[in-house]
Amino acid sequence: MLQGEGLVEKIHGKGNFVRRPLRKITYVGGWGTLDPWTAADAALRVTVRTTAIRARGHLTALLRVPNGTPLTEFLCISHEGESPHSLARLYVPRDLTPTSVLGDGTSSEGIVTRFAMLSPPPAEFRETVCARLPTPDEVSTLRISSAVAVLAITRVAADSAGRVVEAALLVFPGDRVDAVFTTHQVIEERQTQG
Repeated sequence: MLQGEGLVEKIHGKGNFVRRPLRKITYVGGWGTLDPWTAADAALRVTVRTTAIRARGHLTALLRVPNGTPLTEFLCISHEGESPHSLARLYVPRDLTPTSVLGDGTSSEGIVTRFAMLSPPPAEFRETVCARLPTPDEVSTLRISSAVAVLAITRVAADSAGRVVEAALLVFPGDRVDAVFTTHQVIEERQTQG
C-alpha cells in the first residue's frame, strides 16, 4: 500500500526504501521550459541519449512529415539524486539537428542548452496537457507505481513558416510537478476612417 502511494521505493537488487519527499519542479507553458529556479538547480541532473530514427506512426502526424523522414530522437531523463524525476522524448527533423549533437562525445549539458535556447526561436508552440496513468515503460523508467497519475505534455514547436521544428513528449509523475500557463490577451487596435 505504501509503495502504491509513492511513499516507499523498491529498487531492484537493493531493497525497499522510504522515499524522502521529492521537490516539485515547475513547467512553464508557452516556452516549453522549466522555471529558472528549477533549471538552475544543481541537484537536478539530466542524462541524454540520442538516436537516429525514421518517422513512423504518430510521429508523422505530430511532426507533419512523410513516413520514413529521418529524425533525431533525444531521450532525456532528469534525476534528483538517485531518483528519476521526469522523462522527455524530443524529436527533431534530422536536417535541423546540429551535427555537433549527433556524435558520441556530446555532453548532456550541451544538448540541454541547445533545447533551452532554440535558434531561431520557434514562432509558435502548441501544448497538449493530459493527466493519465503511466505506461509500463514510464513506470519502469521513473520508478513509480502504475497507480500514480502522470502529467503528460505534448509540445510541438513550429517556425514562422509553419514547419514543425521540434516535437516533445514530456512525462512527469503527478506528485512532482506543477505546470504554469499564462495567457496574454492581444488587443487589436482598429483604425476608423473618418
